[in-house]
Amino acid sequence: MIDLFTQDRLLDGRITVLQPAEGYRAAIDPIFLAASVPVQSGDKVLDIGCGAGASSLCLAARLPAAEIVGVDAQENLIQLAQQGAEISGLASQTSFITGDILKLTVVCPPELIPGSFDHVMANPPYLPKNTGNPSPDPVKAAANVEGDAALADWVDFALLMVKDGGTITFVHRYDRRDEVIRNLSGESGKIRVFPLWPKKKKEGAKRVLVQGIKGVVGETEILAGLVLHRDDGSFARRADDVLRRAGHLVMAS
Repeated sequence: MIDLFTQDRLLDGRITVLQPAEGYRAAIDPIFLAASVPVQSGDKVLDIGCGAGASSLCLAARLPAAEIVGVDAQENLIQLAQQGAEISGLASQTSFITGDILKLTVVCPPELIPGSFDHVMANPPYLPKNTGNPSPDPVKAAANVEGDAALADWVDFALLMVKDGGTITFVHRYDRRDEVIRNLSGESGKIRVFPLWPKKKKEGAKRVLVQGIKGVVGETEILAGLVLHRDDGSFARRADDVLRRAGHLVMAS
């Protein structure tokens, strides 16, 4: 268990996320990821690389009738995710599993049956292996820089786990959007690319949501996306609805 952690409130206090006091800490990316999944009552969702459970808990809070399974290679973070779910009153609809996606493709536990999920979401490390300046903190380094599992491996695992007609949604760096699209397009179509703009459209987007539908043929659509902030730096109305009220982010034109 991580000795030093904080209890942070998300969605205007609706959920509690336990996070390491030092190293990687969830910001707004996992909240927007959870908001973009078109989940319905009774759906089953897999959160790959769930970390301390921010995306899983946000999605569970938005739709209590959904079942969410989170998987992460770091057991310490899985323990924090489980505790956060209990504190938030969401333990009955969430479960968290320690596992390396490269090994899980060979031997899948009962909770991870290929083709059994209606939706898969992922917030993978944003930097390719052996790039950047990795943090000396191993938790933060694993969250920010790819390890043995490259981005293509994350996409392959998502496609393995989702059922035909189900969605795969990634939040990633805007400058790696084409790589996500390329890896998704082999087995999924109707791919939607939804930029998250800081203040003005087409100026400096750093994050993007990419969503595809497995087994469906369709074109890739570049959407207008969402402007996150007003000129004064406060969150725009639509972004604030996601961040404070667990609003659903409809990825449409």
